Amino acid sequence: MSHRFIIASTGASGAEFFLRLLHRLLPIAGNSDVIVSENYYKVLAEECEIHLGEPSLKGLIELAEKKFGATARIHRMNFCDIRDIGARAASGSVSYSGMVILPCSMKTLAAIAHGLSQNLIERAADVCLKEKRKLIICPRETPLSIVHLKNMLALAESGAVVMPISPGYYHKPQNLVELFDFMVDRIFAHLKISDAIMQSWRDEE
Repeated sequence: MSHRFIIASTGASGAEFFLRLLHRLLPIAGNSDVIVSENYYKVLAEECEIHLGEPSLKGLIELAEKKFGATARIHRMNFCDIRDIGARAASGSVSYSGMVILPCSMKTLAAIAHGLSQNLIERAADVCLKEKRKLIICPRETPLSIVHLKNMLALAESGAVVMPISPGYYHKPQNLVELFDFMVDRIFAHLKISDAIMQSWRDEE
């Protein structure tokens, strides 16, 4: 089955989760628009001491393969300028299977919750909500203020899946990659992608 997704990332902590998502998508048939905020690269530099220089899809994919290993590059990806509100991801007439924002900053989450389409990520998410498409938002923040919680509730009531970066531990993870994969598997399940790595809780029963 071929998939078309919008894969986005913003300036919240957890930059490597996004790299792992890209890496896991690469060998799966389909095509995606990739949108990355400027602050994502700042977080990547702070958390991983990685400075990519000029933002590019090539740089992100090469970094993902350097960290997680070479993989088949079957999934076609289109790198979008976050400032390009005229991109196809901003149109309700273009069909997508879903959108993921991983990680999602509280700034972006608030903007989407209140319909403030100031960049392509926010506009694409707004379109997903109005077209009743799958929208998965993965915030990473703690503790959560009442403002954060109200914004999350507003998004959930609007049809979004609010999926905080909160990996489980019942699969006894031995390294960070297994924590990344827990979250990617949960995202894949909601996007109807069957390529899971982790065994589901009590699936053997």
